[in-house]
Amino acid sequence: MAMRIAGGVTFSIVVVSAVIVAVFFISGYFSGGADSGLWRSYSDPEAEFKKVQLVGAARRRGDEPRAVVSAEIESRFKPISRKRESGKLEEGLARARAAVRRVASIRNKSVIIDGNHIISSSSIYRNPSAFLQSYKEMERRLKVYVYEEGEVPIVHDGPCKDIYTSEGRFIHEMEHGRHRFRTSRGEEAHLYFMPFSVTWMVKYLYKPNTYDLTPLQEFVSDYVKLISTKHPFWNTSQGADHFMLSCHDWGPRASEGNAYLYNTSIRALCNANTSEGFSPQKDVSLPEIHLYGGYVNPKLITPPPPTASSPSYLAFFAGGLHGPVRPILLHHWKGRDPDLHIYEYLPKHLDYYDYMLKSKFCLCPSGYEVASPRIVEAIYAECIPVILSDHYVLPFSDVLRWEAFSLQVNISEIPRLKEILMAVTEDEFLRLKEGLRAIRKHFVLNQPAERFDMFHMILHSVWLRRLNLRI
Repeated sequence: MAMRIAGGVTFSIVVVSAVIVAVFFISGYFSGGADSGLWRSYSDPEAEFKKVQLVGAARRRGDEPRAVVSAEIESRFKPISRKRESGKLEEGLARARAAVRRVASIRNKSVIIDGNHIISSSSIYRNPSAFLQSYKEMERRLKVYVYEEGEVPIVHDGPCKDIYTSEGRFIHEMEHGRHRFRTSRGEEAHLYFMPFSVTWMVKYLYKPNTYDLTPLQEFVSDYVKLISTKHPFWNTSQGADHFMLSCHDWGPRASEGNAYLYNTSIRALCNANTSEGFSPQKDVSLPEIHLYGGYVNPKLITPPPPTASSPSYLAFFAGGLHGPVRPILLHHWKGRDPDLHIYEYLPKHLDYYDYMLKSKFCLCPSGYEVASPRIVEAIYAECIPVILSDHYVLPFSDVLRWEAFSLQVNISEIPRLKEILMAVTEDEFLRLKEGLRAIRKHFVLNQPAERFDMFHMILHSVWLRRLNLRI
């Protein structure tokens, strides 16, 4: 194992009298409706925030692609009250909540410009004013403490040139990036990042073909023991203000190494599957992006201009036969219709990205797990993503209205796929394509990181969950 734990140290989690979470207001902020959900209860700017007990032992499941499930909050949690030692942090967070709440009730402008960035119409964002205010509050206040414990490569490193690029690039940016968020003083931090890489755990600790994930779970267990005995931060909240990040399919399973990490901490995961324990109230859906050699394919950097000719093909997919969805897609459409170019494996003389650029719709079926790098590739190609996946919480869906730039088709409707796509009018298609251009910047990994890019959007998703938490 690539980390050391001092001999003789025994692990004990100090059970605090209460761990408090206020997971009530983001639903109202970003839904854009003052009469929906919990927003009705908090329309008064001076209303006192409810505090609710976080139940760490029970796994919570649901298909709602939101940070908050408003209808279930009060029945699930009992109100309690507790003060945190660091009142200054909580006071700052309270001011941030109030600032977001104030602008959330204001009628949205059609276009909001912040510096060189356009936070465009409310058709793209759930509530553009609230998102922009929350983002600015993050820039103004957020401090993240990155634990120094653990050794490279399993900790402080990650993959940056393959299908798990999101994991490695975020870890690298937190460790080495020139951003304002990292602090060396844990006492002033709002969030605590555990920078281990599940992908590298699989590479260095997993024995191939055994499907025994015990070594991964033991590593996670040992890491939590180490930081919780050496530092006071974990025990203050039972890990509720801590987060891990993984793009590997086994990220959720690795997090089972510690019950509080699984049930209470924030888990940023590409495998955001609500049927496998992903909780939209506290966890974060991570975009999956495949960077061959660490770079976006040159053909996708500058897609054809809006004035270019209409796409040549109705829809395109090429991919291996694995998971429960793709066999259905291939069975119904592989080689059956000249308008739908559906391949199991693309012939060598054809170019994958040329097909994406020439297609109106790019089909994004899940494999063995729910996420697909094709979604981000389709965004780059300005090819409307057609998401064929069950129980998938889409990335940044607290903020973004995915229906403004993608289609979601139920698995049961795959036999009707052409009928569904043909029913999209030309005006609707152009609206979806305009939406793709507007949100592209949120899915780009820049070096160094830039405002509103993928690194910042991931961090903003984690910030929202911390903003919901009162300790």
